[in-house]
Parts: sequence; structure tokens; C-alpha cells
Amino acid sequence: MIQVDLNCDLGESFGNYKCGLDEEVISYISSANVACGFHASDPLVMAKTVAMAKEHHVCVGAHPGYPDLVGFGRRNMNIAPKEVKAMVQYQIGALMAFCKANQMVLSHVKPHGAMYNMAGKDEALAMAMCEGIAEVDSNLILLGLSGSKMLDAAQKTGLKSAKEVFADRAYEEDGSLVARTKEGAVITDENLAMERVISMVKYGKVTAITGKEIEVEADSICVHGDGVKAVEFVKKISERLKAEGIVIAPMKK
Repeated sequence: MIQVDLNCDLGESFGNYKCGLDEEVISYISSANVACGFHASDPLVMAKTVAMAKEHHVCVGAHPGYPDLVGFGRRNMNIAPKEVKAMVQYQIGALMAFCKANQMVLSHVKPHGAMYNMAGKDEALAMAMCEGIAEVDSNLILLGLSGSKMLDAAQKTGLKSAKEVFADRAYEEDGSLVARTKEGAVITDENLAMERVISMVKYGKVTAITGKEIEVEADSICVHGDGVKAVEFVKKISERLKAEGIVIAPMKK
């Protein structure tokens, strides 16, 4: 029996600014990566998102990012590893407070945007991040890109890890995500996304943007909650996974 986690980045609204379709998406997923106030979110949004996850029996993970509200955390920043480590710990601690208030246990950590992509290729940054997570709670699971430096760092620091693949993002031949500044970086055809997901989960393969087939490992599938077709994506993927006999289950299982 194949099991896979279905995750989504949630809680990315900020004050009067609405971002994402959290209420519509959450009933289809098994894990939520909740923004922690640096790239998006605020205390009220964090509290609401954690409470909503509890209501829907969805596992909660921290989604720390760079302090870049204007750029939504998607701009590369030249920050020393020790400072990134402190940023990650700070954001985990903030979300842990809301989890505790809702009698929930934080399950995982998934870095956001530029922090995620940079740590995927930068060993020093990945190590600092994983050391920071382990120091806060060694039971937390690192959710990182399949084949990335983050997963190597998790192993070296003794953290459990889950390999993540993306339903709505294109891949380079080296397994990294195509930069959002490039044409074709975001997949908007839900049927194509669905077929790619099945290929990644069942066969460990996906077609890169160049047309070359590459290998990936899928413990968890990400659908971005701020995507134009987020609800259609997650609903169809959920239905297709079940039709293929694939069980949707949180990372801890």
C-alpha cells in the first residue's frame, strides 16, 4: 500500500490582505504549513489557521521564511546562516504557542520560498536551519525538496525528514524548482498536474522543463494555497490518489 502526505501552504493572509483559499482547501489535505509572520501572516491569522487545522484534523507545520512581506519571501536575501537559524527558531516558537493554545502538537517544519530554495543548494544554510529546528524540538520533521541539501542536513543533525514534490511547479534537470521568473515555472493545467503527481508518487519520475525525465522521491505532495486553481488542484489530486489506491496520510504516519 502506497501512502503519501498532501500538504498546502496556509495562513498567508496579512491584516486586511487576503491571500489563498484556506477554508476551501483544508478539507482535502493532511498537513498544513502555516506562515509565521515573516514572509506573510500575523498573530490573528496564525491563531485562526491553527484552530481551523484542528477542526479538520489536519497536522500543523511551521512555514518560516525571510523577513520580506513585500516580496512574499520569494526574493533571495544575503543573510548569514547563524541569523537564518535564529529566524527559523523564532518563527517555530511563535507557531508553537498557538499550537499549545489549541492543544495541538507541531508536527513539522517546511521553509518557505527563497529560504527553501537557497537551503536546497547551500549546505551551510541547510545545516544551520536543521540545527535550529533540532535544538527547538528534535521530534519535528523537516519537509524538504526531494534530492536537496536540506535532506542531507536533516540526516546529519538526526532530524526525521520527508521528501517533498510539487504538483504545480516545474522542475529543472537537477531536481530543483524552476525559478518563478521563468516562463512555465508554474503549472496551471490541473489535469497535467494530476498526471505528474501520479507519476512522481507511483513511479518516482517527473518530466523536467527541458523534456528530460528525472527521478524524485515523494513522501509529501505540495499544492500552493495561493494558486489561482488551488481548490481544483487539491480536490482533483485527492480524488485521483484515492482512485489509484494511494492513501493520503500525514507525514508522521
